Amino acid sequence: MHNTFKNRKIKRLVNPVTTRDGGGVVLRRSIGTRTLSDLDPFLLFDHFGSDDPEEYIAGFPMHPHRGIETVTYMLEGRIRHRDSVGNSGIIDAGGVQWMTAGSGIMHEEMPEMKSGRLEGFQLWVNLKSYEKLTRPSYREFDADEVPSAVDAAGNRVKVIAGSYGGIDGAVKGISANPIYLDVSIRGNSTFEFSVAADSNVFAYVYRGTLERPSECPDAEGSFEEPPYLLVFDGEGEKIELQAGKNGTSLIIAGGSKINEPIVRYGPFVMNTEDEIEKALEDLRSGTFVSD
Repeated sequence: MHNTFKNRKIKRLVNPVTTRDGGGVVLRRSIGTRTLSDLDPFLLFDHFGSDDPEEYIAGFPMHPHRGIETVTYMLEGRIRHRDSVGNSGIIDAGGVQWMTAGSGIMHEEMPEMKSGRLEGFQLWVNLKSYEKLTRPSYREFDADEVPSAVDAAGNRVKVIAGSYGGIDGAVKGISANPIYLDVSIRGNSTFEFSVAADSNVFAYVYRGTLERPSECPDAEGSFEEPPYLLVFDGEGEKIELQAGKNGTSLIIAGGSKINEPIVRYGPFVMNTEDEIEKALEDLRSGTFVSD
């Protein structure tokens, strides 16, 4: 007997919104907008990238978070992280940091460069209600600590979280059971991967082009004009993507749905309005960060 896996279809193509955040960093936001407010368990997805220091040098000065996890993955340049519980480090190209804000943390991410190109991504992952007030934690991985796989077609896959091709990612022990891959698909090649039945999955194309799948001829937006984010439906256990003739590079992320109420106020994401008010009161009273 042969198992037949059903391909998920592309449900939406989302063009990112250009905005500024932090001290004025220019970025493209695909999740966390009026078009796509969230994709359970993902709350925000930003792509920053510029060779103009005026668009990144102000960085992300010290600011609070509660109730979420933040993931920063660098393609080029370097950023220094520092937080209120004593963590400090530099994320270079290819490196990743996974921070669990939990009950509350203050942190900053500032460029460690005054010229050249700075490029990377930040993803916010929701926490379940019983995890939102857990103790903050921080994990940092250099590029050589992030494993890679190569499939039969020669496509390269950096495994940040989850697993691919029998290789486990650098980040482990995350409750949303996330998969986070940086994939480079060769020209005219196909890339396939399996997904969990209870997960939401997106792909963010940041270089090159994808072939428009035959099952979504009416998808809004162009598959030939990156960057853009693709949202997949929930029917199926496999995703298949084909690159254009010059190949493509994309981020793929998936995670188990939490299916709980979301109330967000800037960097705080909780389940009720009262919990948001408590976060604001703790911030005002100086009790936001506990020992």
